[in-house]
Amino acid sequence: MKEFWVWVEPFDRKLVAAAVEAGADAVVIPEEGKVEEVKKVGRIKVVAPDGDLKLGKDVVYVLIRGKEDEEKAASLPPGVKVVVETTDWTVIPLENLIAQREELYAVVKNEQEARLALETLEKGVKGVVLKSSDVNQIKKVGALVRGYEEKLPLVTVKITKILPLGLGDRVCVDTVSLLNRGEGMLVGNSSGGMFLVHAETEENPYVAARPFRVNAGAVHMYVRVPGNRTKYLCELKAGDEVMVYDYEGRGRVTYVGRAKIERRPMLLIEGKAGEKKLSCILQNAETIRLTRPDGTPVSVAELKEGDEVLGYVEEAGRHFGIKVDETIIER
Repeated sequence: MKEFWVWVEPFDRKLVAAAVEAGADAVVIPEEGKVEEVKKVGRIKVVAPDGDLKLGKDVVYVLIRGKEDEEKAASLPPGVKVVVETTDWTVIPLENLIAQREELYAVVKNEQEARLALETLEKGVKGVVLKSSDVNQIKKVGALVRGYEEKLPLVTVKITKILPLGLGDRVCVDTVSLLNRGEGMLVGNSSGGMFLVHAETEENPYVAARPFRVNAGAVHMYVRVPGNRTKYLCELKAGDEVMVYDYEGRGRVTYVGRAKIERRPMLLIEGKAGEKKLSCILQNAETIRLTRPDGTPVSVAELKEGDEVLGYVEEAGRHFGIKVDETIIER
């Protein structure tokens, strides 16, 4: 997950407010004694000599004038967050440092430089630090960074089996965002094969649309969360981050407002993407929908063998939600 910081020097309450409103992860205040003033504006992490992250200790700023400065930045301890700024904007130092460091942040002056930093070597920097007194640039860069969450290659899954089950515990995830048609969450019995379960964006004669909601399925299933990680659905709680994807695989972060676990009749759904088998267990109700390749939702009540829906496949293997390489069989 990319981060967005705003450098505020000299201290300006208006810029701090703009950073908070743009969803910045932190503000950088080089001078001491301003932390309390920042906290009065809003809840946001402060990078300062006396801040939440200590400037000079937890976060080290390096001005890149030449190769010696680049080597200094590369040699700092692994746990340190390194903020680099170049005297003349150039990609080469970033390329070299991105290849060597995970916690690398680039100082940028505008949206164009931010885009370049996020795309360098495809991987990009961990975050961008905007140095600008232009409130509009803060808004633009904030929106840009939030758009760089994740892009997954979704696959077409052909349904091979639909089997009604008895009662089970399912998780209904209400988010703090309004989801669009074609969006949902990736869930599955295995982290190696997941279905795109559509948000409840559709009206029907009996139930109003709930576009903030994904009725995600049985408690044991995996759901994707930021950082290429998964959680069990039963672990989700208010305030947790969770990923939402559209039918083209573009992912964005949202937050759980509440997660409701209720006992409902369940349905086993199996499918194949090439030779890869996928399965999930969803509530057996007409308001529960998977997602067709064109982004339109299809109710599990109407789903038939041979129908095509969207999913995601990778090699299975997770340890506490983190991807690992191991031999594993899940059935």
